Amino acid sequence: MEGASNGGMLYHEVQESKLCAMHCVNTVLQGPFFSEFDLAALASDLDRRERQMMLQAGGDFLPDPDESHNVSLDGDFSIQVLEKALEVWDLQVIPLNSPVAEPAQIDPELENAFICHLQNHWFCIRKVNGEWYNFDSLYAAPEHLSKFYLSAYLISLRGSGWSIFLVRGNFPKECPIASSESSNGYGQWLSPEDAERITKSCNSTQRTAPGSSQIRQFSDSYMQYGGGGLSLDEDDEDFKAAIAASLTDSARAVKDIPADVLDDENKKSGEENIRE
Repeated sequence: MEGASNGGMLYHEVQESKLCAMHCVNTVLQGPFFSEFDLAALASDLDRRERQMMLQAGGDFLPDPDESHNVSLDGDFSIQVLEKALEVWDLQVIPLNSPVAEPAQIDPELENAFICHLQNHWFCIRKVNGEWYNFDSLYAAPEHLSKFYLSAYLISLRGSGWSIFLVRGNFPKECPIASSESSNGYGQWLSPEDAERITKSCNSTQRTAPGSSQIRQFSDSYMQYGGGGLSLDEDDEDFKAAIAASLTDSARAVKDIPADVLDDENKKSGEENIRE
């Protein structure tokens, strides 16, 4: 199954603060479908459910209401948040080293998207209109990958410690480029020709030695951002406040839930897990 066509255009988001998880999700979907506030809300819901389960389990350990395992105050999100976001579009995130993903290890070019993660950085490798691109938000434009190089690149990433996830399902076919909802302030639509021109221009100015690999290029860029993206500045105070409010709201919600409601909620959750 081919990915989103969007008139042949490529959707790319350039790194902003520590929002690479959002950039990764949106480039998988090929459109500005999620904002940082959307992901913060998903993280808050995950935290609420986790606290409910821990409270129901009892014991000496009680969850810290001010601590989140799914989003940091500077905007870094967990893999669970990415999974929940993509589930909205009926997409499944599968570790590449799992048995069900074995065919993708052999013939990755037959798939549609991969998510890559190391430390605090996320990016996606995506097939659009039959061609593969690296949509790393540290790059000024998506970088074209040949089908042969795709396999070698994934092997090299895994060998360098990256966690790779396969994305399968029904990808969105179109995003209304002309719509007022077609931008979240971070993204841009590029033709493959424009993307190639920007990539060549960046490579010609940033190349320090012949034959430098994409992994080394990424490592250089990654270290420039302190190993985990830029820190949030004063312009992101609203986002900080939203995350803090989400943590407070989820903690308050769990505290106010009666014990019998918690029992029912956990029974439902157990039944859903059995059905899955």
